[in-house]
Amino acid sequence: MKRKRKYRMPFKRKFDKKTDYRKRLKLLYSKKPRLIIRKSSKHIKTQITEFNPKGDKIIVSATTQDLKKFGWTNSTNIPSSYLTGLLIGKRALKKNINSAILDMGLEKSIKGSRIYAVLKGAIDAGLSIPHSTDILPSEERISGKHIMDYAQKLKKEDLKKYKKQFSVSKPEKIPEMFEKVKSKIMKG
Repeated sequence: MKRKRKYRMPFKRKFDKKTDYRKRLKLLYSKKPRLIIRKSSKHIKTQITEFNPKGDKIIVSATTQDLKKFGWTNSTNIPSSYLTGLLIGKRALKKNINSAILDMGLEKSIKGSRIYAVLKGAIDAGLSIPHSTDILPSEERISGKHIMDYAQKLKKEDLKKYKKQFSVSKPEKIPEMFEKVKSKIMKG
């Protein structure tokens, strides 16, 4: 009787395209805490975790929803991503975590994206994270001036489209509100 090899099922998270185990293993070899950044269409979630054989231990976490306590109302743009990074960086320093390594999961690496805005916020808070300065967004984008400029241009060209796109937030106040929230996070 002929014998066949048994079929081996891949890991479920790999099969569902949720985890890249090779990349994860390389991050774990560093033996440093990981700054995990996950984004959705509405929010950005960040965590600093340490490896434990029974399961990763979450030390600190922050989301864009936490920014409401500081007076920030926008949720899915580069300034809110930066502020979330700043918040998690400050919380990590309070827990005596001074360095970490970036874990962006399966996200694509796009220069100046929201993920790198979170990274810049964490670095500005005082965390030591290996990175290249070329990938970080510019100060103009971090403060939200590009959103304000676009809104003013849109308001002049098409008022109906402006009202539809900016019905919830006031884009003209983003840079001003950004500075207020940033100073509150740095103090607290």
